Amino acid sequence: MFHGALAVDGGRDIAPIVNDLLKLPFTLKIATKDFHPPDHISFASNHPAPDNKPFESFTSISNPHNPSESARTRLWPIHCVQGTTGSEPIPELETAHLDHIVEKGQDKRVEMYSAFTDPFENPSVVTSDLAKILKKAQVSHVYVVGLAMDYCVRYTAVDAMKEGFVTYVVKEATKAVDPGKEGWGDTEMEFENCGVSLVSATGPEIEKVKRLGQAP
Repeated sequence: MFHGALAVDGGRDIAPIVNDLLKLPFTLKIATKDFHPPDHISFASNHPAPDNKPFESFTSISNPHNPSESARTRLWPIHCVQGTTGSEPIPELETAHLDHIVEKGQDKRVEMYSAFTDPFENPSVVTSDLAKILKKAQVSHVYVVGLAMDYCVRYTAVDAMKEGFVTYVVKEATKAVDPGKEGWGDTEMEFENCGVSLVSATGPEIEKVKRLGQAP
């Protein structure tokens, strides 16, 4: 989201880069979007004062199927509410190139940064069809772009690795809520630890995709 309720500083700058990548001959081109109900647990306004300040406050969310498992999450302004224009792809995104749009964050009880699943494991509460879609198409490599580097991009990339995909994040095609050490820096460190590669839009990983569309 570039100029919405949960805008990321500099987010608009990545739109041309994302559109250029969408024109490349990837096997599949998939967008994801938050699609929250109005009473979603991540909205600061759904929590009592004084610990309900967007961007500043955090809360602990318990697994609704296993109260002994919990996850700490940041609280956000109301954003991407179902049935509103805020939940739609931005007009700058060339959606004609997309094969699928995966909706996430519909369950009001849990946060879901990843396009694959919520953060809980014992058991998971919500799992999207993304992994099935990719595996059905025999995809082996996943390239992740978008917003925000330290949240949705981060968790989606890590989960893509867990699903067995070689995973790249294109650094020019993402921005972080926190571009400093605690946001971008910690995310980059996690990528290094789990095997996600941070690559350039002009690097060999992208050039390999470009060659797929060239006649032999």
